[in-house]
Amino acid sequence: MTARTTEPLYDTAILAGRGLFGFWRLKPRTTGAHHIPATGGAVIAMTHFGYLEFALVEWTTWMHRKRRIRFMAKQEVFHKPLVGSVMRGMRHIPVDMAAGSSAYTEAVAALRRGELIGVFPEAGVSASFTVREFKTGAARLAAEAGVPLLPVGVWGGHRLLTKNHRVGFRERFGVPVHFAFGRPLTVSPTDDAKAVTATLRDTIVALVEGLQARYPVDGTGQWWQPRHLGGTAPTPGEAAAADEARRVRREAEAAARASRTAAHR
Repeated sequence: MTARTTEPLYDTAILAGRGLFGFWRLKPRTTGAHHIPATGGAVIAMTHFGYLEFALVEWTTWMHRKRRIRFMAKQEVFHKPLVGSVMRGMRHIPVDMAAGSSAYTEAVAALRRGELIGVFPEAGVSASFTVREFKTGAARLAAEAGVPLLPVGVWGGHRLLTKNHRVGFRERFGVPVHFAFGRPLTVSPTDDAKAVTATLRDTIVALVEGLQARYPVDGTGQWWQPRHLGGTAPTPGEAAAADEARRVRREAEAAARASRTAAHR
């Protein structure tokens, strides 16, 4: 696939993102950008500490390679009137969390066409800002499509927009956002997906730890710093408990809505 093929909607989104990040005067720093393939398909597996990582990783990928990433995102996002139409126009891939086979098939086909597919192996934002356990989907995609698996760590992006914390308007200005692209992993269909996933996670953890060690802002006592590094973010256990409570509450709300709908029929 030619990286410079014109896609008006996607190109407009990139320009809008660059404008926003420039307005915020973000301070990006990228290492390992030479690992981003200039052509051909690859699975981009990245951290998920905030809601803007997909845009940030696309931003730095475009700046270094002029390539677009098709992200796999929850189907609910595509149901929103404005956001959904934009997501579809940018050819991102909706994932039904209850039955993701069609999304998987679509992603494999895109990879074989030479696309970059972005995935979040943690399958959700980590509110503890630590790397959670990974799903095996990224490894399986790379193996079936016969493409590299590229690990990516991002640190600082969660300071812009994340889960369970309202970021103040002024807090977003001048934030350092650092990226680390690791050496691509070669995956074979005969490889054990769980073993590859464990290697992928270990690699991303190491990338993140390197970014944290070199981060130019002291996070001691800060909400965005993991507890084990002296911050006040929830522990992994606390974050998991909050996620479970949210899941139970949403299920109860959905059941109540269904009950009210049935009562009015």
